[in-house]
Amino acid sequence: MSAANDKSTAPRLHIENVYKRYGGRTVLDNIDLSVTKGELCIVVGPSGCGKSTLLRIVVGQEQASAGDVMIDGEPVALPDASRGIVYQKYSLYPHLTALENVLLGKMLEYPFYRRRSAVEAHRDEAMELLKRARIAEHADKYPNELSGGMQQRVAIAQTLIKRPRIVLMDEPFGALDAGVREDMQVLLLELWEAYGMTVFFVTHDLEEAVYLGTRVLVLSQYYTDDRGPAAGPARGAKIVADHALPRRAMPTVAKSAPEFTELVMQIRHEGFDPAYLRHVRDFNLEHPDAFQTLTPEEDGRATRPDSSAPSPTGSASLAPFPSGSDSSTPSPPGRNASSPSPPGRDPSPPSPPGRGLG
Repeated sequence: MSAANDKSTAPRLHIENVYKRYGGRTVLDNIDLSVTKGELCIVVGPSGCGKSTLLRIVVGQEQASAGDVMIDGEPVALPDASRGIVYQKYSLYPHLTALENVLLGKMLEYPFYRRRSAVEAHRDEAMELLKRARIAEHADKYPNELSGGMQQRVAIAQTLIKRPRIVLMDEPFGALDAGVREDMQVLLLELWEAYGMTVFFVTHDLEEAVYLGTRVLVLSQYYTDDRGPAAGPARGAKIVADHALPRRAMPTVAKSAPEFTELVMQIRHEGFDPAYLRHVRDFNLEHPDAFQTLTPEEDGRATRPDSSAPSPTGSASLAPFPSGSDSSTPSPPGRNASSPSPPGRDPSPPSPPGRGLG
C-alpha cells in the first residue's frame, strides 16, 4: 500500500498523474502534488494555465480526465464539508446578518425543528470566529451594510465554522483595494497560525504568493519535453517549480526585502516567460514533498515500472529531477534552494498553535 492510500500516514492532499482535457485540448498535464497538514500552499501561473481548474478538481466541482486526487487517503468525490471554499465573489446570503451567515452551515446540520437550538449551541463559536476576523462588532449587519473587505471576512468565518480538512481559496482578495487586500493577507496568516489550517490558495499576484505561502507552486504551459513541438494542444500545464518557504508568517515589511523581490522575479521567469522553456527533467522542484511521475514519451530516460514491483507513489515511475537548474541550462535570476529565506521567517519553527481544523 502506498503512503497516499494509507490513511494513517496519508498527506492532507495527494494528486498523482492528473490530467484534465476539454475535447482535444489538454489543460492539466500529468500533475503530481503532495501537501501535508498545516501547509499554506499557493498556486500561481499564467492566465489560462489551469490554476482554477485544478482547484475545482480538488473541490469536486469538476472531475479529472485521468489520475488520482485524495484527501487524507480518501478519493475526492462530490463537494462536501471536508473542503471549505472561499471565492473572489462573496458567498453571503443578503437576507441574513453576518452572524446568521456564519451560523448557517451549522444550522443546516440539524433537522428543521432543531435549528433554533442549533443557533444557541453554536452562537459563541460563531462570535469567536467573527472576533478572530475582527468584525464581531458588525455581527448584526446585513451584507449590503458591509464593505467588500468586511464581507470577505464574514465569508472566511463562514467557511471555518465547518472545520474543513482543507480550505480552498480562489483569488479571494482579487476584488479588494490594495490596502484592504494587505489587511486581509495579514488576517489569513493570523487565522492560519491560530487554527493550524491547511490552505490551497490560487492567485495571480506573485507578491501575495511569496508573502503568504509556506509553499509556492508555479503551474505553467511554458516548458519542453521529449514529445517535441508536435505535441501542440496535447501538451498542457505542469508544475514547473515548487518552492519551499519557512512555515511562519512574515511581517509586511518583508515585502521590501531584496530576497523577497528576487524570489518574485525568479517565479515570474520560471513560469511566465514564454521564451524560458525548461525541460521536464530540469524543473525546480525544491520542496521536500515534491515528486514527479513522467511518461516515457515526456522523458525518454523514464521507464515504466515493473508490474511485479509497483512504485511507492502509484502506477507511474518516479523520474529523477534536480533540486535546482541543470548545468546545461542557465539559471533564472533570483533565489535558489540555498538562498537565504525572506526576513521574518524562521526556517524551522514549531507547528502552528491552535485548535486545528482536523
